[in-house]
Amino acid sequence: MSEERNAVPLIITGVCSIIGTVAALWYYGYLHFAKPEDALLLSDFTMLKTIPGEDYKISLQPANQVAQCVDGVLVLFDTAQKGLTGVLVNNKKQAVRCLGQETPQEVQ
Repeated sequence: MSEERNAVPLIITGVCSIIGTVAALWYYGYLHFAKPEDALLLSDFTMLKTIPGEDYKISLQPANQVAQCVDGVLVLFDTAQKGLTGVLVNNKKQAVRCLGQETPQEVQ
């Protein structure tokens, strides 16, 4: 009454299913493998303090990043590398807030 089943086809099917799922998620952009060149260092950015009545010089060439206020946090979008986005943080890993958009509040 006890039949022995061959488990090899079940194992192969499971492994192929996992590989197929990961491949489909990666192909459609739901899975991203981060590379070191995808990250921008915080040291690449500097804040210029503006003093009333004093001139400061900046380059006429715009940066490759564009900032936008999303949920009250400053998010950088890179225009040179498609799909590269990030949140601007300080040296304590605290997100830089912005005033352009209110942070959504939970309705009670």
